[in-house]
Amino acid sequence: MVPRLRGDDGNTGRRVFNRACLALGLALAGFTGFAGAAGVISPTHSTDPTGFRFQIVTADDSGVTRRIADDLYKQLMPIFGGFRTELAQHRRMVYVAIGPVALRNVAARKCDCVVIAAFTSSQVWRSVTENLQPERALSMTAIYAEPAPVDQLRLIELLYKRPVRVAAIVSSNTGFLKPTLQGIAEIEHYDPSEDINVVLNRIGKTEVLLAMPDRSVYNTENVRNILLSTYRHNQAVIGFSADMVMAGALATTYSTIEQINAQVADVANEYVATGELAPPQFPRYFSTVINEGVARSLDVAVDDTARHFTRRPPARRQ
Repeated sequence: MVPRLRGDDGNTGRRVFNRACLALGLALAGFTGFAGAAGVISPTHSTDPTGFRFQIVTADDSGVTRRIADDLYKQLMPIFGGFRTELAQHRRMVYVAIGPVALRNVAARKCDCVVIAAFTSSQVWRSVTENLQPERALSMTAIYAEPAPVDQLRLIELLYKRPVRVAAIVSSNTGFLKPTLQGIAEIEHYDPSEDINVVLNRIGKTEVLLAMPDRSVYNTENVRNILLSTYRHNQAVIGFSADMVMAGALATTYSTIEQINAQVADVANEYVATGELAPPQFPRYFSTVINEGVARSLDVAVDDTARHFTRRPPARRQ
């Protein structure tokens, strides 16, 4: 039996579920790397020698990447354009890296620069920066691609309206998230050498599985088993992307391109104004998507408070 998607019948639901799992596999790929040549700097987003002190670094020329870069340029230009002064010249060049490949490329450069990474998961960020020299690592920050666990927990509260047991599966790749998850979820460790179903049985008595973009756990081989097993146990999965909700997760918060870019602009603005670079952080602005069919199957009564759970960036003065 496949999780029930909105308005499905048995065969239609199975076809949609299979397509959704494929889409989720592509989404997982997006958390671990953009396709294309590394380190392309879009000439339309390069530094203006009269005062702009930033460059947007991309790894491909796809439509999505162009959309990200174009919107980001519009959000950053007023910030840097307002500092065509001696102050701006004393600030180091700011590279904004879009996606993991661009991040790796910029991290490998020898430059007196600041790096703000976006559209990269916390797992990939960790793998790129953990072996850097401390001084270099301190000149870099990131807006992670995946939702903030604290916002996911709040969404769970809005959906269930009562205390529920939440589980999270981590591997050696995401063990660094344990302090963040402590007190939020029952943490279960997964070793890729074991059967994922054994781990799922160990968390079978919890009501909610909080998923994170971990290549070892939520890969294309495991994700179907995870969604089917949790569904049979009457467990909800709080996913980490809209594609995962389409595939059969109950719900997630997610951040749009514009919302992530707004947070990048916040970080850049703070750096330009103070010279201080904010630490790596989860998305601050987000929206919510809910699989209403799965909610009905799990007897979760969804109301508009949960549907409209969002945090939008403030309007900027141009």
